[in-house]
Amino acid sequence: MKVDGKDIRTIWLDKDLKVVKVIDQRLLPHEFVIVDLKTVNDVINAIKEMYVRGAPLIGVTGAYGVYLAVLTCPDKTIKDGYLIKECNRLKSARPTAVNLAWAVDKVLSEVLKVNTSLKIDAARKEAARITDEEVENCKKIGEHGLCVIDKISGRKRGDTVNILTHCNAGWLACIEYGTATAPIYAAFEHGMDIHVWVDETRPLNQGARLTAWELGKHGVKHTVVTDNAGGHLMQHGMVDMVIVGADRTTCTGDVANKIGTYLKALAARDNGIPFYVALPSSTFDWILRDGLKEIPIEERDPDEVRYVQGLVQGTTKSVLVSPVGSPAANFAFDVTPARLITGFITERGICKAEEQDINRLFPVH
Repeated sequence: MKVDGKDIRTIWLDKDLKVVKVIDQRLLPHEFVIVDLKTVNDVINAIKEMYVRGAPLIGVTGAYGVYLAVLTCPDKTIKDGYLIKECNRLKSARPTAVNLAWAVDKVLSEVLKVNTSLKIDAARKEAARITDEEVENCKKIGEHGLCVIDKISGRKRGDTVNILTHCNAGWLACIEYGTATAPIYAAFEHGMDIHVWVDETRPLNQGARLTAWELGKHGVKHTVVTDNAGGHLMQHGMVDMVIVGADRTTCTGDVANKIGTYLKALAARDNGIPFYVALPSSTFDWILRDGLKEIPIEERDPDEVRYVQGLVQGTTKSVLVSPVGSPAANFAFDVTPARLITGFITERGICKAEEQDINRLFPVH
């Protein structure tokens, strides 16, 4: 995607092939900072502290973490036991997004197949392959989702299509295109009149900070609203469809996504508004069946709730909102049951949020 006229991804390997570069998303939209990741510890910290976030990007970052584990291995023989241990550390960096373990295991599998002299090259090539595959999948999600927006535009005879999204499932979360935003960008490029309602997405405001920033850079009309405004907008006919991303989706169609997604799905159902989840196949968990009972929900630092970050006289600062002595809880995700989801937009097409139709698109997992 383009930032101020320049093509950029959210993650890339430096020219010397020894440093992984990422955008520090904690500082957006007011500061644009590139961070160097040189070790496995750097990668784990970047994932935990949310320099990088979004299921596909977390997965790709983990993939390059395996590459750095091989590259910086203190033992020149690069023992399998050491790599497996480092990979387990990488996979435990954040619990909810299934893409992390998926990508780490894929790179590790390729590395374990070859002799020591070939391990570095094998890890680098597999991490790069996963990156390009995720980019291509997001592009295809955009192509398939475009059909949904086009139908709504046709019914409205060319009037503005209003789309509500939650959190950031844009290119910042996915290297290129995004998942939820991919159909939006595709519609925009096709000249459709679209407008995006952007939930602020407390507590870290990924919608207000990140989605609004990237939509603005791309020239897409958008309006930032409070998280609790979605129901009101739907009741008054101001939302034509909802598109969100996903961090983990069960084989039966339950979806874990940023906290607050479930409430949007309930409001959409009550108002007869289509609610779509856009996701690549890497976000499916083919083992879990009951999302509410089985998907691990990350609980993060309560200070993310108690403090709000913003620009103060040209400097990014955190400001305490709640009383000093008030405790806070910070559940990072919630689960939207399959029954509330109109459909999944994937790289292979659109399907219902039910096991049989998911298997139609993905017969081999």
